[in-house]
Amino acid sequence: MKKTLTAALALMVASPAFAADKMTLLLDWFINPDHGPIIIAQENGYFADQGLEVEIIAPADPSDPPKLAAAGKAELAISYQPQLHLQVAEGLPLKRVGTLVATPLNCLLVLKDGPIQEIADLKGKKIGFSVAGVEEALLSTVLGTHGVAYEDVELVNVNWSLSPSLMSGQVDAVIGAYRNFELNQMEIEGVEGRCFYIEEEGLPSYDELIYVANPELMDKDMLRRFMAATEKATQYIVNHPEDSWEIFAATSTELQDELNAKAWVDTLPRFALRPEALDEGRYARFETFLHEAGLIEEIKAVGDLAVDLGE
Repeated sequence: MKKTLTAALALMVASPAFAADKMTLLLDWFINPDHGPIIIAQENGYFADQGLEVEIIAPADPSDPPKLAAAGKAELAISYQPQLHLQVAEGLPLKRVGTLVATPLNCLLVLKDGPIQEIADLKGKKIGFSVAGVEEALLSTVLGTHGVAYEDVELVNVNWSLSPSLMSGQVDAVIGAYRNFELNQMEIEGVEGRCFYIEEEGLPSYDELIYVANPELMDKDMLRRFMAATEKATQYIVNHPEDSWEIFAATSTELQDELNAKAWVDTLPRFALRPEALDEGRYARFETFLHEAGLIEEIKAVGDLAVDLGE
């Protein structure tokens, strides 16, 4: 018995450490403060503590990550709740498995001292946008809440040049601007902006940034460990906002500027404190909204859109 135990201990000492489970995460965009919990989890060793080796990849095309996750090319991708509803309606095999940013960031942005002081002032004006589809439905609802018909405004595709097109006078407002970025960008440029928060203008609230995966291919245990690591990272950020910013910014010289520093402060309170937790009512309400807006043909059950990994 003693010899057997000694031999077993010797084998354990001689054996190499267990290899970490490798997984790929596709971001929605280049690394920015929206991704704070992911980068802090990586830098503070929280992924490693969960037995994970996470490869973080920024996409060449922001529309690719959900499609690649659906195709099994990555274990996880970051996407947006509004887009998820449309993608599932189109037959893409995806489900929300976690939340990164738990509030809308999108807003209807105007010049603070410009001619648009109320949303009703937009009648007959130009509104810039970047992504067709969901943003148009959001805008239609916001306008309608204030007695402005969708046909009463002129939509201008400004690609990703949202705040520059507003500051230059090309458009009178933009939809799709992020309140944690475009507002700060304008302030740095010496032009103050004003956000009309869409969730205060007749729209159901939603999760801005979510983690999506192919439900037929996903490893729930691995994903739960990922969520546990990012939850711990979010707790660290909340408890140590300045230290976490220093850790985050140190990962790239491109992050070490005034815009990212301001965006970090504004994004911090919006991170999901419980990334694994699912608010079923939120997904049901937004599905109904899209159906009523004519963007989806039928209302799907929440279970077809999202999953709580703990259940």
